[in-house]
Amino acid sequence: MATVKQFENLEIWQLARKLVKKVYNVSQKQEFSKDFGLKDEIRRSSVSVMNNISEGFESRTVKRFIDYLGHSKASCGKTCSVLYVALDCNYITQEEFNELHNLAKIISAKTQSFIRYLEGYDSNNRNQEVMVEYQTS
Repeated sequence: MATVKQFENLEIWQLARKLVKKVYNVSQKQEFSKDFGLKDEIRRSSVSVMNNISEGFESRTVKRFIDYLGHSKASCGKTCSVLYVALDCNYITQEEFNELHNLAKIISAKTQSFIRYLEGYDSNNRNQEVMVEYQTS
């Protein structure tokens, strides 16, 4: 198995980046873009998914990485919740909702799998000592 040397190589970070791009695209639509609070909320929560993965990867220990991954997973949930508001306000279509919601759920599930993988290591180990490929469900 290969060692992951940078967060950009993590599948969950790559998927989170796609989520951010898609969120920014749909939140630029006419009505959505005028709802500054909701637009800001969904953008911030989706960016938080991505940033917590990278910040955790760069942290010193496995325990801290797991904590950051937990924050990332929570931000996936928040993004999903805000998507419901956007759908209910007719800012996005059902198809756009389904695509974004499904992507967020995939990221959340894969993040949970990664957390379970990392929990098998001593929490004081340095991240780079245990960053090998992991299987996702």
